[in-house]
Amino acid sequence: MIWNRKYETMERDQMDQVQLERLQATLNRVERNVAFYRRVLGSRGLGPGSIQRLADLGRLPFTTKDDLRRSYPYDLFAVPLRDIVRIQSTSGTTGTPVVVGYTHNDLRMWGECVARVLAAGGMTEHDVMQVAFTYGLFSGGFGLHAGAERVGASVIPASTGSLEKQVRIMKDFKTTALACTPSYALAIASTLEEMRIARADLALRVGYFGAEPWSEGLRSLLESRLGITALDNYGITEVLGPGISFECEKKSGLHVNEDCFIIEVVNPSSHEVLPDGAEGEIVLTSITKEGFPMVRYRTGDLGSVSREPCSCGRTLARTSRVRGRLDDMIILGATKVFPSQIEEIITEEAGLAPHFRVLIDRKDGIDSLTVTVEPSESCGAVDLRERLARKLEAVHGVSATVELAPRGSLARADEEKLRRVVDKRRI
Repeated sequence: MIWNRKYETMERDQMDQVQLERLQATLNRVERNVAFYRRVLGSRGLGPGSIQRLADLGRLPFTTKDDLRRSYPYDLFAVPLRDIVRIQSTSGTTGTPVVVGYTHNDLRMWGECVARVLAAGGMTEHDVMQVAFTYGLFSGGFGLHAGAERVGASVIPASTGSLEKQVRIMKDFKTTALACTPSYALAIASTLEEMRIARADLALRVGYFGAEPWSEGLRSLLESRLGITALDNYGITEVLGPGISFECEKKSGLHVNEDCFIIEVVNPSSHEVLPDGAEGEIVLTSITKEGFPMVRYRTGDLGSVSREPCSCGRTLARTSRVRGRLDDMIILGATKVFPSQIEEIITEEAGLAPHFRVLIDRKDGIDSLTVTVEPSESCGAVDLRERLARKLEAVHGVSATVELAPRGSLARADEEKLRRVVDKRRI
């Protein structure tokens, strides 16, 4: 189902004009109201009038997470604090958190963007949506909640916590849609099986998963174990939260809400803008945000973009699914691999549960990688370790030691995001 046909099916030349006009308005706003942007634009001799076409966007400087942290808490707000009606932030687990603000109009547009996400999965006013993201400074829970209310669905703000309670709510309240991280959904699936609740006893039919990279293998597991259609959606707090891009039922890329965001893909090293289809770092510019607009924000996420219309009828640009983050990339000499790629190998192995831990260490100047997994059934331990190690080497060029852990011993998701990689070289 298409929520907003005007923008989701708009012709490319019309969308380009919408983006240009909104970009120029955004640059006027930040140049007038945000000292950081006034300074960096002025240092390049640029002003709002310098951008006469979308191709001029590449002349503007990037905004980085370090810029946001240095502006903590309110220096990047583009309106007075009295006009900010919602404040959220990143977790700050790797440094100073990024604080973002929303005006009334920002919240309205946020709900509109997420309504498109949910409608693409078939959600209507007849659905019951269980939001199992943390409700707090993290933006995921509130964003999905607002979108579901915009669609008219009944919303259950379950948050995170007891998995048994999640399952009871899901069964008793007749939940039809679930929103959470894919790793948390996997934990819910395991709990359902432990409680011996059959899929036929549930009304669940669709899952909206995001906040962490996940593989096609995990999608297949979630669909088979929960009996749902599992859809990816993308959002980051610094730019909006959930609602930036989303999958439709075709599962052929994530549609970008282009009337609200301009997407670029750049080479992470040279910073040159890459052509459609090439993988690089995703860069986003918000063009409707009032409280906390972002100009060419380097997300750190890796993907590619296509502007070919989708068979679903949408003409919006589509990104590939995010393969990983630059700061999550595992680098061992000349070899580079993402946790989601390791997950793909593990979920293809019939003898393994879909849980793992990666430990990176260095001894006497030599890096080592250990992957710990859980057998899901009785199997030959030596054969399993050797087989998985061979697959990692053959597919991704990773030389790894594989260890087996007792069933149920590896961490399950109990928060908004699950950290699977420990790099002792950084400690």
